[in-house]
Amino acid sequence: MDAAIFVPRNTGTFIEVVMRFQGTKRYVATEDLQIAVHAAVTLERPLLIKGEPGTGKTLLAGEVSQALGKRLISWHIKSTSKAQQGLYEYDAVSRLRDSQLGDEKVHDIRNYIKRGKLWDAFVADERVVLLIDEIDKADIEFPNDLLTELDQMEFFVYETGETVKAQTRPIVIITSNNEKELPDAFLRRCFFHYISFPNKKTMEEIVAVHFPNIRQDLVKDALDVFFEVREAPGLKKKPSTSELIDWLKLLMADEIPEDILKNRDKNKVIPPLYGALLKNEQDVHTLQRLAFLARREAR
Repeated sequence: MDAAIFVPRNTGTFIEVVMRFQGTKRYVATEDLQIAVHAAVTLERPLLIKGEPGTGKTLLAGEVSQALGKRLISWHIKSTSKAQQGLYEYDAVSRLRDSQLGDEKVHDIRNYIKRGKLWDAFVADERVVLLIDEIDKADIEFPNDLLTELDQMEFFVYETGETVKAQTRPIVIITSNNEKELPDAFLRRCFFHYISFPNKKTMEEIVAVHFPNIRQDLVKDALDVFFEVREAPGLKKKPSTSELIDWLKLLMADEIPEDILKNRDKNKVIPPLYGALLKNEQDVHTLQRLAFLARREAR
């Protein structure tokens, strides 16, 4: 992190000192990503992060919260998630049951309201980082149902007649695996950044973070093989950064001979311990077919 910067807030004349995110010891942030985080914090808009799985989108929120000294509140979206759950849920069934049993707490409806992640973020004593993870897992209306709340940073609780308003606007980070299109109205309210898959240079930095004492010749040879596999045509799921890290861990643990990657047969596309890189049978067959075609052309 560099020197503090002053960010004007929307609440009167209050000024908050915020440190600029530049990555951490555990997270290599490209310059474009650093700029995106800074812009979202400055504009007080949700940061929408897209990218293929395994590029560190979810991890980013935790590292931003750590680097800026902010508490992290995470809302991991499922296919069944509804926007209302992020605000609150009213348990009418439990209240009815308790009323039949004569429980005194039925007289206070607040006993049956469960706060959601947005409620927790809004009423926090200080600014927090709110992660809405994999928003594209939910149905298409999910993002639209949060438009007003993310815009106004407030919502109405019908059961109690109260309005929950953010004391301090949280830093909102939203991730998407790009599995489905998000509504235009929602996109207009976000600052967008796409995390491109790391190039070799950036990947070397990422590997160094995880394995500071790894042999450099192993890194070079492993990355050559890794990117060759990723570039193979027809793969259903290309290996990700996290899978590269797992593969390197296995290569180091199994004490693979130094020359097995360097002097491998170029016609044998499938790498050693490929199970860490390839996650389905179709991709294994694809590489086997490519290897067969390469051997036939070499004759």
